[in-house]
Amino acid sequence: MGKRTIERNLTEGNVAEQLIKFALPFMLSNLIQSLYNVADMLIVGNYSGTAAISGVNIGGQVTLLLTNLIIGLTTGGTVIIGQYLGSGDRKSVKETISTLLTFLLVAGVASTIIMLVLSDSVLKLMQTPAESYQEARDYLDVTLLGTVFIFGYNAFSAILRAFGDSRRPLIFVSIACTINVALDLLLVGAFGMAAKGAAIATVISQAISMILCIITLIRSDFVFDFKLRSFKFIKERFTMIMKVGIPISIQNVIINFSFLVLTTIANSMGVNASAAVGIVGKYNGFAILPAIAVGSSVSAMVAQNMGAGAIERAKKTFYTGFALAFSITFVVFIITQIFPHQILSVFDDDPDTIAAGVDYIRTFSFDYLIVPATFCLNGLVTGAGHTLVSSVCGILSSIGFRVPIAILFGSVMQKGLWGLGLAAPIASVASGLILLFFCITGRWKKNTVIKANVQTDSF
Repeated sequence: MGKRTIERNLTEGNVAEQLIKFALPFMLSNLIQSLYNVADMLIVGNYSGTAAISGVNIGGQVTLLLTNLIIGLTTGGTVIIGQYLGSGDRKSVKETISTLLTFLLVAGVASTIIMLVLSDSVLKLMQTPAESYQEARDYLDVTLLGTVFIFGYNAFSAILRAFGDSRRPLIFVSIACTINVALDLLLVGAFGMAAKGAAIATVISQAISMILCIITLIRSDFVFDFKLRSFKFIKERFTMIMKVGIPISIQNVIINFSFLVLTTIANSMGVNASAAVGIVGKYNGFAILPAIAVGSSVSAMVAQNMGAGAIERAKKTFYTGFALAFSITFVVFIITQIFPHQILSVFDDDPDTIAAGVDYIRTFSFDYLIVPATFCLNGLVTGAGHTLVSSVCGILSSIGFRVPIAILFGSVMQKGLWGLGLAAPIASVASGLILLFFCITGRWKKNTVIKANVQTDSF
């Protein structure tokens, strides 16, 4: 039996059908990813209490900062590989994959060592409440040991997306989620290991996801064979990965940093506020995942179409993606506004935590009406290779709006978590407007990876 190919051509066929077929498995993958992140919070909350919830949230925020740094580079890899595929340049595809995997392997080991040394200082800088400090330290130190698995899984998922394959990552993450929940129940529930047990379960499940990716790719008709001699560092490809990926990484880190500011302000309000922000953060992962999935799918489709010079098809992909994402997140917004108490009580039955969380989730959830446009515009710009533009946009919305609004309403004006929740939707509006202006100018049509442009007269 011959090997099955993982490649899927996104430059042909009905745009809406292609986008839905690509986005749906991706959306389900994100849903399951969020489920097994929330599993930590749910199981820890039910078995170990509020302090452990706060610890998992704080430790997870730091790990997420590191993860977002790498996701930027892997997203850059998706764009570059997708455009080379669209243009038919197989040699550049192989060289890009080789360079990306070699770099991430080295970066994963280095990051683990550096962050383990700095973890104590980082937690103190975040004003981690005394009641949850040890839980946060345990969770962070264990998850840092799995950094290589986090880097590897994100790299392989990005490569598969570039090839138009969103089905296999769904299978891998489904298996990992099942293992994660089972281990959570064993380590946290049966053995009483609290945050540390949740972290061990997460690392093991991530490792299994990465290993499954490698096995599948080896058995497929894949351009990279994973032999030691194939891990090569090609300067020209590395330069392109950095050019496209670093702006996304910087954007992701600064956006994540802005949410760390929100967490730090909440920590200063006490353990209930800290736990409430953590709970809403986990719920938010579910709420905006349709927009994230569709936006990332738009980026992957646009990348292949830009490589093929199909500008109009890339534009149509954006419009289709926005309509699809908004139709889902609007429903989520309505549910969140009507049932905030019920949503929060699933995670923690502490009345003080629920009361604080209702104020936060009611204002924060307005973000769900805005992110479909912002993420799909970002997908269009990123897929075209203009990651510097999307990066500047994300940085301005975070530093110029999210952080100042959080400090102004959360700390200075003493509006509590209600004021803190305003920061997210205001920042998303700012980001969307900047991206929209860039797209209206038509400059997104200039390809920064494949130097062959096809121009049209309108956005």
